[in-house]
Amino acid sequence: MKTSIALAGILLAGTSIISAQAINGAGATFPYPIYGKWFEEFRQKNPSIEINYQSKGSGAGIAQLTEGTVDFGASDMPMKDEQIAALKVKALHFPTVLGGVVPTYNLPGVAELKFSSEMMAGIFLGKIVKWNDPKIAKANPGVKLPATDIIVVHRADGSGTTFVFTDYLSKISPEWKAGPGSFSSIKWPTGVGQQGNEGVAGMVKQTPGAVGYVELIYALKNKMEYGAVENAAGVYLKANLETVTAAAAGAAKNMPADFRVSITYAPGKDAYPISSFTWLLIPTQIQDAKKRTALVSFLKWMLADGQKDCAALGYAPLPKAVVAQELKQIALIH
Repeated sequence: MKTSIALAGILLAGTSIISAQAINGAGATFPYPIYGKWFEEFRQKNPSIEINYQSKGSGAGIAQLTEGTVDFGASDMPMKDEQIAALKVKALHFPTVLGGVVPTYNLPGVAELKFSSEMMAGIFLGKIVKWNDPKIAKANPGVKLPATDIIVVHRADGSGTTFVFTDYLSKISPEWKAGPGSFSSIKWPTGVGQQGNEGVAGMVKQTPGAVGYVELIYALKNKMEYGAVENAAGVYLKANLETVTAAAAGAAKNMPADFRVSITYAPGKDAYPISSFTWLLIPTQIQDAKKRTALVSFLKWMLADGQKDCAALGYAPLPKAVVAQELKQIALIH
């Protein structure tokens, strides 16, 4: 489902009306809830700046940035070298928040479900097809599991959420790594495709027996059940502020200069295994001086005041060390 944020700003000066400086972006649905809040808050503080954002998926965001039809892109996966090479103007990666991808399910009568690595890979490979499968029972002793068919729901669009989830699957399952692999859009072994986190959440919620993967905020917003996932230390954890932050702890200490890093299946007993940064993709050269000034102002505000909004929406704020590195990178925008 395509969703748009049209945040108009008009500055009144006496009886004259000054048109807002329009900035257009598109991409990831993963951070859409917090981007919507940020753009609105920033507009209220800067009425002469209008930021329009289309929540269309990371793949669409990268495509539109490559085509030059937007001023900035947004992605839940870092761009690959070949994607960067295809850009007319080099783009910088700016991490904005941290989030968790969760397995959400519709299983009446089952409130708490654990997802082992074996179980997760088996379900999405299409090898575990009933909810009372012995592998699911093994991970959930004492839980009364129905003999219901498992209906897998996945993203149909190019999606950074899919990249994060399949990056995780590739780390826990050699068969997955050698088969479907990890990217924003893959050939799924099984299941039904839906557009956006919104589409996956909606179908799982209305389909008994369904299981899918969505960003945490979509499960919370739709009051859906989501599972605890076995991490690299063998501990079952649910995604929350603390467990996602723990997954980023190691990455923050060794963050690469270009900010392209994966933190799925991170080591540590407290680390939620399907965690990720999400990025804004900003061109290094912006010819329109007003747009350049406006984007730089937004980035600085986002890295300071904007981070305070994270917890209320189910995201983890950026580690201070990453914020410090990003503030230096802003100087590369000309």
